Amino acid sequence: MKIQQSSRINSFGGLNFVIEELDRLKIGDLLNEDLPTLSKQSQYNWRDILYSYWSVFFCGGDCAEDISDNFKPSLSQVPYFSVPSPDRILNRLKQIAVDSKFFKPNRAKFSHEFSIDPRLNNLNLKLLKRLFPSKFSGENILDYDNTICFTGKEDALKTYKSVTGYQPGVAFIGSKVVFVENRNGNSTAHVLQEETLKRMFELLLKNDIKVSKFRADSASYNWKTIQIIDKYSDTFYVRARMSQTLDKAISKIKNWQSVGNPENQIYRGETTFIPFTRAARGVKTTERLKKYRLIVTKEKRRDGQVNLFTSEAFLYSSIMTNDMEKTMDEVVCFYNERGATEREFEVLKYDFGWNKLPFSKLSQNNTYLLITAICKNIYHYLIQFFSKKVPNLKPTFRLKKFIFRFITIPAKWVKHSRQTYLKIYGEIAFKT
Repeated sequence: MKIQQSSRINSFGGLNFVIEELDRLKIGDLLNEDLPTLSKQSQYNWRDILYSYWSVFFCGGDCAEDISDNFKPSLSQVPYFSVPSPDRILNRLKQIAVDSKFFKPNRAKFSHEFSIDPRLNNLNLKLLKRLFPSKFSGENILDYDNTICFTGKEDALKTYKSVTGYQPGVAFIGSKVVFVENRNGNSTAHVLQEETLKRMFELLLKNDIKVSKFRADSASYNWKTIQIIDKYSDTFYVRARMSQTLDKAISKIKNWQSVGNPENQIYRGETTFIPFTRAARGVKTTERLKKYRLIVTKEKRRDGQVNLFTSEAFLYSSIMTNDMEKTMDEVVCFYNERGATEREFEVLKYDFGWNKLPFSKLSQNNTYLLITAICKNIYHYLIQFFSKKVPNLKPTFRLKKFIFRFITIPAKWVKHSRQTYLKIYGEIAFKT
């Protein structure tokens, strides 16, 4: 077998179209405007730094070192930007990291370390509004949740799963990440969540993004947190935690409706109740107490154990809401749709590096989480944009399929008749 080598062919020719589209949207200009000014002696601007870093993920890598180890021969042939070294990229990200803040709630034994970065979160929202100009103008459904990023970094503390890591709080509108705030492993989701949500809502309002509907798990079932949610959203849907007040409310439900197959013994009912009376009394804010709707689904227990308050052998799942219009089934189905956020966490961890944190400090890793979350948002735009032009792409594809079907196009830049062309090899059905 005879072999003829050519060092000019780029294995990732599709990346040229990605960079060209980002420049058409003037994403690089926005990065240079919003991020801290670099010195005049700097060889690389923020556009070069972040385009290079994002290109690692768009080419199938998972760490900055892939630039020099695997991708630099190909990336350096792209004429749209200059490629810095991995050390330069990581050092720049360290420089813009905001120092962590420590909080100690009343009667708490331990301090809680939070990394709060309004600048990068604001940049993310600006980019989203440029990528999807009509998406956030109407009613928005926001899902908030925390996830665990397991890591053995120097400052990582033990989580409730007895493994060290961080527990960032993340908000989604659809599949787009709109807010990230990192917290250390010992700070579970309910700790000072009301402060996190207040910062999030204020930032969204600053960017003219109104939250119509809010969904969250039982970590948000807290007096102070519900006050913030009720203030900044029109309607909310929160999983209620079992308590004495909740048990008494459930025991008052008399009209239970069978759900699905009667043999499964699953029933659904509703009532209204006033939660958090004791908590409101403790901070002297009983005048703010409201009556909310409680949707309860119960399922027969296999072990036959009877609930003390309801005197029934059932397992209960409850949703508290201020939505008085939807039917019980509509409320439950709408709330269950937030399960899609678990898939978005999987995408962030396995496609955009959230399971491989590069730094040793929580604040620096928060910068990394935000930069890669922005990369995910950009990818969501790219797959929608290019799927309209390339027949073998679909807007639902994960990053790996996008790389195999679009990025890994053999190509090289050639000069002909005083013009520069991108020469693509193979029968690629691509329309510019």
